Amino acid sequence: MANELSTSHSVIVRYERDEMTPSIEVAKKMASLLDTTVGYLLGETEQTNLLKDPSMLQRLNQISSLSDNDKHCILYTIDGLLQNVRTKQAFAK
Repeated sequence: MANELSTSHSVIVRYERDEMTPSIEVAKKMASLLDTTVGYLLGETEQTNLLKDPSMLQRLNQISSLSDNDKHCILYTIDGLLQNVRTKQAFAK
């Protein structure tokens, strides 16, 4: 990893020991090399592939720019659709 990030092994060890914090750009490169997200590296989520799908991320960004009422309506609809799928999956077993 040190070679891929153009840094020394000692710097990587310092990242691992929380003695040093990588820059945003280095964190992005690390996440890419490890095929995960920056959020996962930061311990914000247990899901390694969260929001790696560019089309899903684009949709979420579009939703976030809407009014609160529109966001609520869209998320309410998505929640209903997800519940429908979970119900179907439960009965399919």
